Parts: sequence; C-alpha cells; structure tokens
Amino acid sequence: MKLSVIIPTYNEYTYLQDAVHSASFADEIIVIDSYSTDGTEILAASLGCKVIQRKFDNFSSQKNHAIPYAQGEWILFMDGDERISTLLQTEILTKISHSSSYSGYKLRFPHFFLNRFLFHKADKVMRLVRNENIRFTGDVHEKLRIKKGKTAVLEHFVLHYTYKGIFHFLGKKESYAWFQAGEFYKKKKKVTYYHLAFKPFYRFFSTYILKRGYLDGVAGFAGATIDAYGVFARYAKAMLIERDLK
Repeated sequence: MKLSVIIPTYNEYTYLQDAVHSASFADEIIVIDSYSTDGTEILAASLGCKVIQRKFDNFSSQKNHAIPYAQGEWILFMDGDERISTLLQTEILTKISHSSSYSGYKLRFPHFFLNRFLFHKADKVMRLVRNENIRFTGDVHEKLRIKKGKTAVLEHFVLHYTYKGIFHFLGKKESYAWFQAGEFYKKKKKVTYYHLAFKPFYRFFSTYILKRGYLDGVAGFAGATIDAYGVFARYAKAMLIERDLK
C-alpha cells in the first residue's frame, strides 16, 4: 500500500524540515503552500516534496485542493509543526498494510505548551484515511469526512509543537475565534448568556477536571483557562458580527 502525506503550510520554514524528515517513511509528501514569504516553498522543494501553491481562503479548501494530487491508496494529513514519532511511523505502516476492513484512523495529539507536552490535553483527530471519496468540511477545526467503513484510534502520539508561548496560544485562539464566529453566524443562531457564560465554564471544567488536565501542572491550568477564553471569544465575536460591529 502506498502512502501520501499532505502538509498545508504558510511561513513554516523553521519547522518544516523536521516535519518532512519525520514523514520520510511515506511514498510521497505534498506541500500545499499559501504563498509563504519566508521561503517555505523553496525549502519544501529542496527536500523533495511536491509543492502546490494556492491562495488561502479556509483550511478545508486548502486540503481538499491537494487531495487529487495524492497518488497513494492512503493519505496522512499533518501540519508543519507536527512530528511523526518512530513508534507511530511503524504503527501507521503496519495498519495500512494489514487493516483491509478499516477506512480511517484517528491520531492522538498532545499539545505542547510552556515547554512540555500536555498528555491529558490530547485531541483525537481523523488524519489517516483511505484515498476514497474523502473531503474536509468547515472553515476552521475542519472535519474529515470519509467513505463508510470502520475507524479506530492509533496508540502512539503525534508530537505536536502547537504553541510557542502564551501570546502565540492567545493569538491562535483569537484567529480561530473569528472563523468560528462566522460559522456560528451563518447558522443564524443567536448568542445568549448560555454561550457567553456556561459554555466557557464547561470547557474549563471539561479540560481541567474531566480530562484530568490538573495532572499537567501549571501548564495544564493555563491551557484550560486559555481554552475557556477561546470559547468566550468565539461567541463574543459572533455577537459583534450579529450586531454589525465587527
């Protein structure tokens, strides 16, 4: 079974080489770049990647544009700040070689924040799929829709260097919040105190207590707090759009 890797990039020069190196077990690596200004696309080409340039409009469209270029029977989607560990490489190759009844696998992503991996803040995201009628939907935190079939979660972690610091974390939350607010507004829903008060509180409670983020120490507390702020920002910005105050 051949494996293709798709990596969307924008100004990932600092991180890309390590990402490509960790994906070198694949048969091909495709970089879809949003016209980087730091030489990311030149670096990608020098590393042997197939480079596609496309102006960014949203995360789903970028990845959907790259899918037809993939020649592999399986596709692994990863970002420039992610690394596939040696153990995960072996697990991926084993699964795609022997799991004929599965259509896709979710990967585990512990966030990297304040110089440590938050293993109790590990998302499970569909990233490894058969190259059959697949498509991303959603402008931000896009979801990968796959052909009917069984799915599972792989055991080993992706090393995800998510946030370079508190201000980078907050900046990402602000950026995502505008996208999410736009999606909320398109659904013609009204922002209420439930969205502004309860949902941020529940996000903190879920991340810090239910998912045991407290075991990640101060970084776990800070991460849960900023997560809660991100939820609040999403609905606050949706209210601004709703009232034409953006």
